[in-house]
Amino acid sequence: MTMRLAVVSALAALSTASAAYAEPTKGGIINVATVGEPPTLDAMVTSTDLVGMISQHIFETLFTFDKNWNVAPLLAESLPEVSDDGTVYTIKLRQDIVFHDDTQFDAADVVASLDRWMKLAGRGKQIAPTVKQIEAVDQSTIRITLTKPYSALPALLAFNNSAAIMLPSEKQTDPMVEVIGTGPYQLKERKPDQYIQLTRFDKYKPRAEEGSGYAGARIAYLDEIRFVPAPDASTRLEGAIAGQFAYTDSLPVEQMGRLADSKSEAVLLQNSGWLMMRMNAKQGVLADVKVRKAVQAALSESDMLAAAFGDPKFFAVEGAMYPEGYQWHSNVGVEGNYDVGDADAAKKLLTDAGLTTPTPLRILTSRQYEFHYKMALVAAEYLKLAGFDVKMEVVDWATLTQRILNPELWDIFITHSPFLAEPALINIFSPTAVGWWSTPEIADAMTALTGTADPAKRVAAFGTVQSLIMEQAPIIKVGNFSALSAKAPGLKGFWPSPWASFWNVSLEK
Repeated sequence: MTMRLAVVSALAALSTASAAYAEPTKGGIINVATVGEPPTLDAMVTSTDLVGMISQHIFETLFTFDKNWNVAPLLAESLPEVSDDGTVYTIKLRQDIVFHDDTQFDAADVVASLDRWMKLAGRGKQIAPTVKQIEAVDQSTIRITLTKPYSALPALLAFNNSAAIMLPSEKQTDPMVEVIGTGPYQLKERKPDQYIQLTRFDKYKPRAEEGSGYAGARIAYLDEIRFVPAPDASTRLEGAIAGQFAYTDSLPVEQMGRLADSKSEAVLLQNSGWLMMRMNAKQGVLADVKVRKAVQAALSESDMLAAAFGDPKFFAVEGAMYPEGYQWHSNVGVEGNYDVGDADAAKKLLTDAGLTTPTPLRILTSRQYEFHYKMALVAAEYLKLAGFDVKMEVVDWATLTQRILNPELWDIFITHSPFLAEPALINIFSPTAVGWWSTPEIADAMTALTGTADPAKRVAAFGTVQSLIMEQAPIIKVGNFSALSAKAPGLKGFWPSPWASFWNVSLEK
């Protein structure tokens, strides 16, 4: 499976290999405009893409993904050796790797980090009940023993948010006090709401393989990377046009034409991800599946997408969790549960739930992702027609990511995700993930999905998972979308991806 990328403007001929140009030279400072201030730099404790994009330069995981979204080794020496019954993973570690504090990386750090990950991270908590033991065999080898097979384990260990980042065994505090990793860049300074300054880590030891996506050699050509929060989309756009930023994240796609003849080049990732309305299934009115189904019946996803993106070339009205071209694509459960827009059906479901209208409903969103906000406005109008008393709460993204941790403070929030190579990575499937969807049916379906390595059985199991999403409505998939960003023409070796990375990237002299 490959992620389908389309890159426009001068990037049309750019190779997805991260070293597609000759003899890059070290040096230079770049400013990267982000959608806002990250709530933390601890990639374990959040699944926020903003944190994943920044922190991947500082921290590393045992595994990662190559340009074709296959799991590849990073701090591990190679892919794991797996026992015949699928319950024992033996992982050899790279040697002579040092942390930013000059301490040596070894198996003790891995055991401590994975223990912290299973306690704090949504994806770590997802695997924790299945883990019998994590032990250091020797200084350069660890062994993970499971109570039952879990085929998605390497992918979970590879992902860059809610991530199994490696930390020194002595620095495992919660909350994180010292930002110390093994990555090609290290934290020099953080000034909240101004910048996060990373500098090259000269003791970094790249892998020997050629760079491929997030895998292979990670070479720090740049002297310094500054991540600059720019919460207003118009500010980011004007900065990109003026050449203020070497890279500008998350621009309104309908403004792509304004980048023509500007000091930046447009980068469009077509069909790059999907949009969702996450339901609070733990507390409040949406704890009742009938009320969640009422929300599902009320909405017109096609109108929400049109309002958010304008031109249909930037979105797809599609309820399937994966689009065509992915092995996980299926239409099971979609018909009758997507793009319904039936206020009367929604009102009946509210009546069946014993609720009188208007029914209070809080939608939490942010304008830092302008398309989230536009979708929320349209959703609110459809929900009002169905008998909901909608209250829109518009906050900055950092506040949103903190508020959603408290089930007392929201009913729905809007977010998005790339299409992930391994569906078990979709964090709604963890009962401890925000939204707190936990039913016997989804637990059984996820056991079937992760309990076998047989591709055909896994695809069939994911069909059951998708049907449960449609039946129990823990989320509402709004549709697929294309993402627009911009880069400076002199930024060479850049690989367009959901989480922009700046190793193997240099500035043209």
